[in-house]
Order: sequence, then C-alpha cells, then structure tokens
Amino acid sequence: MPEALDLLKTRRSVKPIELTAPGPAAAEIDTLLTVASRVPDHGKLTPWRFIVFSGDARLKAGETIANVFKTNNPAATEDQVGFERNRLARAPLVVAVVSRAAPHVKIPEWEQVLSAGAAAMNLVTAAHSLGFAASWLTEWYAYDRAVLDALGLAANEKIAGFVHIGRPVQPPEDRPRPPLSDIVTRFGN
Repeated sequence: MPEALDLLKTRRSVKPIELTAPGPAAAEIDTLLTVASRVPDHGKLTPWRFIVFSGDARLKAGETIANVFKTNNPAATEDQVGFERNRLARAPLVVAVVSRAAPHVKIPEWEQVLSAGAAAMNLVTAAHSLGFAASWLTEWYAYDRAVLDALGLAANEKIAGFVHIGRPVQPPEDRPRPPLSDIVTRFGN
C-alpha cells in the first residue's frame, strides 16, 4: 500500500508544451483507458466515453480547432491561428473524456458528471503510474459547439477534459498545496 500512496503523493500536472515523445504505445493506451473506466458509476450508466487523439489525428483535430477559431476571430493573426492548430499536438497523446450525463429517473445528472470527472482523474493517475506525465485541461474549444460537433459529440455530450499525456521534459516541480487546517473541518468538534 505505501507504493500506491507514494504514487498518489507524487502526481503532478505537467503543461502540455512540456510533454514529449515517446507517448504511450497501443497496449499502454488500452491500459490507461481500462483504468480510466474503473470509476464509481451509480446505476452502471457509463456516463462517459473517450476520444483518442494520437499521431496525425491530433493535427486533423487541430485543423478543426483552428478553423473554428478563425471563424470566431476574423482578425486573428496567422501566428494565433497556428497556435490553435497545434492545441492537440503539444503532447504525443491526447484523450478527450466526454461526459454523457443525461436525465435519469433514479441517477442524478450531477453524479454522472462526477463519474466523468473521476474517469479523467483515473486517466491522469494511470498515466503517472506508467511513468508518463499528464495535464487535464478544458480550454475554449472544449465549450465551442462547432468544435464539439466536428469532433463527433452528440448534442447532449460535453467535454469533461482533454488529458494530454507524454514524457515530462524535466521532472515536474511541486506547487504549494493548502494546509489541511484550511480545507478540513471535523463535524461535531
């Protein structure tokens, strides 16, 4: 058990621009997605799914993002459009965690959304356990309906996050964490 705790205590987010190849191999991606799917799921609804962006697919999706950005920002410079084009090419692998939360007679949508968040966190933790680093982001394109449609999301689906995975260029530095006394209360004391 101490190894698992050490793993959890050492997980750090790494900016996508600071992630490099090689990314996970096909079997490792399957392992990551298997672990990501082992989360609480009240009612066994599977209220999430994954979209994997690797290789040239990252660039193809980036073209979509750049085109939508240019449509939304007609005065954008070519450098700005180029930056948007490379949004999903910053890391060797990007996995979109898609929330499929929907009204249900018994299971609140909020619980379904939380399940998608748990899937994203499991994915980040699994990447760390395999020696990779990850960053879970939702940037503007995660909320743009034209981008979501082009990526194949249904009208009721939302992006819980884009998880960028690769090898860290340098060991990640820790950031200050809140002291427990600032974030914990004990009921009845």
